[in-house]
Amino acid sequence: MDYLFKEEDILVSDRQGETVKKGISIVIPAYNEEGGIAPVLQAVDEVLAATTLSYEIIVVNDGSQDNTRGAIQHSGVDLIVVNHDVNRGYGASLKTGIRRAQYATIVITDADGTYPNGRIPELVRLSEEGYDMVVGARVGQDVHIPALRRPPKWVLRKLANYLTDMEIPDLNSGLRVMRREVVERFMNILPNGFSFTTTITLSLLTNGYNVKYIPIDYHRRTGQSKIRPIRDTLNFLQLILRTVLYFEPLKIFIPASLLVLGVGLALFSCGWFLFGVVLDISFIVLVTCAIQLVAIGLLADLFDKRL
Repeated sequence: MDYLFKEEDILVSDRQGETVKKGISIVIPAYNEEGGIAPVLQAVDEVLAATTLSYEIIVVNDGSQDNTRGAIQHSGVDLIVVNHDVNRGYGASLKTGIRRAQYATIVITDADGTYPNGRIPELVRLSEEGYDMVVGARVGQDVHIPALRRPPKWVLRKLANYLTDMEIPDLNSGLRVMRREVVERFMNILPNGFSFTTTITLSLLTNGYNVKYIPIDYHRRTGQSKIRPIRDTLNFLQLILRTVLYFEPLKIFIPASLLVLGVGLALFSCGWFLFGVVLDISFIVLVTCAIQLVAIGLLADLFDKRL
């Protein structure tokens, strides 16, 4: 079988201002995925070849230390490969692929075989109905998420729901379709790690973009997971707070102010009713701190709305 295989070892600079062709660019980051990458590429290519869509498949080999590069080369699929000399991270790989893409619609999926890539045409069709992002939410009948990861994912999702005033069925799904121009707007704040998908989700939802969720299954992965449960959960928590602070600061500062004020009132009440002593200094300090938090939140919100 003859096929086109182009390999590039450099980052392609952003091409802002150029006309972007209609079609889809599938970006697949890969780090030590020699066991799963070839079947994924073949499945994606087979599914899209059966449609009338113009498409390209871009694989970003993120400094893999196994035979991922060889598996890609022997997959028999027409594709573009970009190689990172060192491991830069999941988000960095996606940004590399997006900058390399030539089409107006970006599709991302994983190289480990966990996502039902046969659903990609359906997600693309929905994106053409006016959605800025269509996400495959891992809430289908066949979902294999390790039990250890479920509790922190639930807590983070509930926090994100509160901060965005929306019900988010899946905060960081790796199967999604996005308009390239929308992603490029937030490129400067998108992180290089696994929290890329969480950040783009929160960024779009807090800025009024139209996001659609479609239930999908989630299969057992091929190979070893790169997720570090404790460290990555803490990173996700930090990221959620930082992203919402960036776009909706009052969602953080007002509850924080009320909490500090509540502590101050509790100290005042305890001192007055239990000991007959007014803890005036502590109360004044806490009330002042609460007022300052509100003032900082208002200034941050004003600054954000002016951008």
